[in-house]
Amino acid sequence: MIDETDIRQEKALYFEYRSKMAIKNFQRRNINAFYAPDIEGARKLVLDMVPPGAVVARGDSITVDQVGIIEELAKRGQKVIYPLERNPDGGIKFSKEERKKISRQCFSADVFLTGSNAVTLDGKLVSTDGGGNRVGPMIFGPDKVIVVAGANKVVKDVDAALDRIHNIAAPMNARRHLLKHESDQFADLPCVLTGTCADCYHPSRLCRITVIIEGTMTKSGRINVVLVGQELGL
Repeated sequence: MIDETDIRQEKALYFEYRSKMAIKNFQRRNINAFYAPDIEGARKLVLDMVPPGAVVARGDSITVDQVGIIEELAKRGQKVIYPLERNPDGGIKFSKEERKKISRQCFSADVFLTGSNAVTLDGKLVSTDGGGNRVGPMIFGPDKVIVVAGANKVVKDVDAALDRIHNIAAPMNARRHLLKHESDQFADLPCVLTGTCADCYHPSRLCRITVIIEGTMTKSGRINVVLVGQELGL
């Protein structure tokens, strides 16, 4: 009997088709791009890109955590720089001044590992930060940048990417900080209360600095994108 409720195969084909379309256009923009059908394949691709002994900095990314890359780097004994490293209780390990210092160290790391809020079909990365500590190293600093993103983040164009950021990623991320880390400063954010962006002036607004990476000038291999055929991240 056919199970009409099981659409995993259909979704996988859809994710693969859209990811490979984006990958083709990334390559035209001098950005290396790869497809992995699942997190196991993505983890292997990323680990193969990180040279032994390289210092790895990472930006805040649920996708990176879901793929399980950091644990594998730790097994290899590689140094990982992470300004937002958390204690077992969920609280941030470092003070504000320590985080600022560590964030600056990310620019001199060998590899910067992070996610992206949206990927366009025509091969652009669109990412938004509250303070710029993640998007900064993406555009300048480390000799190699590795971006991991689930195929659910592939959208039509930059307008769709910005809509996704403001009405999906940012509200969910703010709620994540409120619910998981008891960050009460996000409790009355308009997007937390309504689920929709209000282009607010709230002091704890998360979407303040947006970077659109449209390519690199040479085929340097600096920026590398791994698209995963699963729903990952926010």
